[in-house]
Amino acid sequence: MIPTASHHPAEMCIPPPVGPAVAAASSRQRWGVVSAVVVVSFLTILARVGISGAKVEMAHDIGISDITFGLVFGAFAVGYAVFMLPCGLLADRWGPRKSLALSVFFWALFTLFTGLASGIAVLLSIRFLFGMAEAGVFPQATRALYNWTLPRQRGLALGLLNMGSRLGAAFGLAIMPLCVTWLGWRKSFVLLGILGAIWALIWFGWFRDGPGIEPKRHKSEIQLASANIIRVAPKDDFPWRAFLSSRNVYLITYQYFASQFTFFICLSWLLPFLRSRFGVTNGGAGLYSSVPLYCGALAMWGGGTAVDWIYKAGKWKLSRALPAMVGFGLAAVTLIPAPFMRSPAGFIACFALTTIGVDLTVSSSWTVCCDVGGKYSGTLSAAMNTLGALGSFASSMLFPLIIGWTGNIRTYFYLAAFLNAIALVCWKYIDPAKSLLQEEKPPIPS
Repeated sequence: MIPTASHHPAEMCIPPPVGPAVAAASSRQRWGVVSAVVVVSFLTILARVGISGAKVEMAHDIGISDITFGLVFGAFAVGYAVFMLPCGLLADRWGPRKSLALSVFFWALFTLFTGLASGIAVLLSIRFLFGMAEAGVFPQATRALYNWTLPRQRGLALGLLNMGSRLGAAFGLAIMPLCVTWLGWRKSFVLLGILGAIWALIWFGWFRDGPGIEPKRHKSEIQLASANIIRVAPKDDFPWRAFLSSRNVYLITYQYFASQFTFFICLSWLLPFLRSRFGVTNGGAGLYSSVPLYCGALAMWGGGTAVDWIYKAGKWKLSRALPAMVGFGLAAVTLIPAPFMRSPAGFIACFALTTIGVDLTVSSSWTVCCDVGGKYSGTLSAAMNTLGALGSFASSMLFPLIIGWTGNIRTYFYLAAFLNAIALVCWKYIDPAKSLLQEEKPPIPS
């Protein structure tokens, strides 16, 4: 039995329980929503990593150096960070049906435009806009899952959402070099854009912002719709004071900065680094680069399962903190030997363990955004993902610069390990029981 809020708040306090009608309602449709967002997660990251798989051919055709290509990776990350918070606000105000359909449609459009780029200025502009378009996908998908899933299912649902991204990245890094060989890099981007546009149209036609929206709806859907599942944030002022004064917010956003600083190498420099350092062929580098991502996908599933299993045992805070702390500890430890590996297999083995570590933390991160954010979970998850995007930007820029300054990659890996160690400590103090609405205090009368 899940304990009530009368237990010690550090471990046992949980949100208000939902009734049995909610627990039984609309299970097939709930998991249909989970499946749909897993697919868009897969496609979103597939489109994102396409440029890494096509980097060598694009650089040759357009005439771009490694340092300049770091700006191309960074342009995406900046656009992603700039538009993240507005996208989260849109998810809470408009609902995920409209906001997510628009985000996917526009990233599909700018993916297609990437295949038409003819110079560095045009490419930088397109990738910046592409980053802005992709910014909304994960906060808006998180809001969809908040509307449709039960608290005891949310860890796994969010783990599966992010698992889709790792599978998309692994598939993209393995298949994109082959597509570039068969079709050329321009047609490959056009194909990716078409796939995204198709998903956006299907989502807008099929999805509803919450159970019970359709006029002809099942009785169980009506019960779920009335069971305190808030679908759209009210049109009142956002609780900015609580948001900016919350210790939870700063701890949650920093730890995600650390995890994405570490992980983003998988989506940017890992494949070209393997080619340049170890002399691996393009296809071989793609296969090697996919290994950490497949490992990360398993870690996403494992982390989400662990979050829900510990939660069902009545330990709410521990269910969020333990997988994350284990993950950051593993990542910090395995980053240290990675730069000393003399073979691609040894390097990938170390970095695969690092990726397992940081990806064990992801389900905890997104689930605690639902805990703390509540009806503003889209906005809080967007703020967290903004810091993640800044971590990605810092990683994409620092990796080639540190190699240029020091002549090796050890400094980069030491820095990443240090950031992960701090993130581990953050989870000791993150409190899922302290929501934003609890922290919003009324003004003192004058």
